[in-house]
Amino acid sequence: MTTDVPHRITTSRATDRPGDTSPFALAMLLRRAHWRAAAVMTEALRPLGIELRHFAVLLVLVDRGPTVQRDLAPATGSDKAGIMRVVDDLERMGLAVRKTVPGDRRVRAVEITPQGVELFDAAHVAAQPLAERLIAELGPGQPERLTDLLTRFAHPTEGEA
Repeated sequence: MTTDVPHRITTSRATDRPGDTSPFALAMLLRRAHWRAAAVMTEALRPLGIELRHFAVLLVLVDRGPTVQRDLAPATGSDKAGIMRVVDDLERMGLAVRKTVPGDRRVRAVEITPQGVELFDAAHVAAQPLAERLIAELGPGQPERLTDLLTRFAHPTEGEA
């Protein structure tokens, strides 16, 4: 009796080590880079009393202005329930407010407060030395090149996605 054995793959197994050539290598490397960057930015935000998820919402509000709450979820990579909790936190801290949207009493727009803008600016000041630590191993011009490549990767032009 013969048993069909799945054809063995001869390529390397996916890892997140330098030099990995598996099809998962880039995703695993980006994941590790995200963890490192998130840990450093979390360290910058901790003394200000907020987390990265709070900062992500403040970032959208500074960029877009008052934003309908349901639009915050896709803008921050969160889910609806998570956004509700984050906006609740921001309101409790006085960093954002919910306001009724004219013409639709059921819809709420979230708006950053002056205190929220102040904290947003303070976060940038606190993050600067830590951000420099993130790129310390890169050579001249490499931080800008990395930013350019990641921007093109994260925001592909129409038709390339």
